[in-house]
Amino acid sequence: MTTMTFDPNAAATADSGIFGLPFTPEDSKIVLIPVPYEATTSYGGGTSDGPAAILDASKQVDLFDLETGKPYEAGIAMLDESADVRGWSERAKTLAAPIVESGGRDTDPRVLKAVNDFSEQMNGYVYETTKHWLGKRKIVGVIGGDHSTPYGAIQAYAEAFPGLGILHLDAHADLRNAYEGFTWSHASIMHNVMTRLPGVGKLVQVGIRDVGSREVEFIERSKGRVKCFYDQHMRDRQFDGATWTKVCKDIIAALPREVYVSFDIDGLTSEHCPHTGTPVPGGLTFPETCHLLEMLAKSGRRVIGFDLCEVAPSTGGDEWNGSVGARILYKLLGCTLRSHRAK
Repeated sequence: MTTMTFDPNAAATADSGIFGLPFTPEDSKIVLIPVPYEATTSYGGGTSDGPAAILDASKQVDLFDLETGKPYEAGIAMLDESADVRGWSERAKTLAAPIVESGGRDTDPRVLKAVNDFSEQMNGYVYETTKHWLGKRKIVGVIGGDHSTPYGAIQAYAEAFPGLGILHLDAHADLRNAYEGFTWSHASIMHNVMTRLPGVGKLVQVGIRDVGSREVEFIERSKGRVKCFYDQHMRDRQFDGATWTKVCKDIIAALPREVYVSFDIDGLTSEHCPHTGTPVPGGLTFPETCHLLEMLAKSGRRVIGFDLCEVAPSTGGDEWNGSVGARILYKLLGCTLRSHRAK
């Protein structure tokens, strides 16, 4: 890594990278791929601006973490946004809008195909970019965009680490088959992962509280490949006296040694992400999330990659969602690196 003078306690400069850091992707242990794409969001919008909002807010994050120390020292860099991905998103979202507004009832096969084609192009870009940086022995993270965006990254990781487990934090199970007719819907990401990627050995879902009956049936038919820690069931255990530490131990015990973390920001309580596309009452608090990630990092399991999706900045200029997203991202980074040196 290039030796450079850097003061982690100084204010970030305008020309600095993510978290105000001076690293290039080649210098860094962790490379972040921004994916400004949202074609099929079915309620609120704005997630395509999530990567930029996180980048802006990250420069206000203090770089010393009480649990993981100085993760920035490993080198962290975010790639530039792809103009192609931004263009595909805008065109796909315009085409998809009438179908989304009709709840999937007013469909045109030609339009569905066009939207799905744009999403496949996005998937290909994320897959190839992830594979490229994995080949350079980097840890790769995806910053969405809607929650369809990390499919290509999970595909690349499943090829490189067959048998991996996914820790999926979300309000929604995302196990719908071609929701509203869109093969690559944000509500179908985990259905696609579990039916198309045999290299994924286990899916462990946490915080789920909006779920369809067919999704529950999918989980029950999975023969243990999908384990869901429903939000209300976790709360019931706590109401009966279980500690959050005990619940976290059970979550982590369901995971294999190599873990990919897929984090939809609406897995948090809605006070933390009021502008995300589909906020839902309930969810994890920020401290609960940090405790789960820290326990995962110390468990002997290795976090091999991650994504953070559905951060949507307010149209009124409220920076709260970006601020929370940036801090969740930094905790993810720190716990990922910590897991690689766990005893």
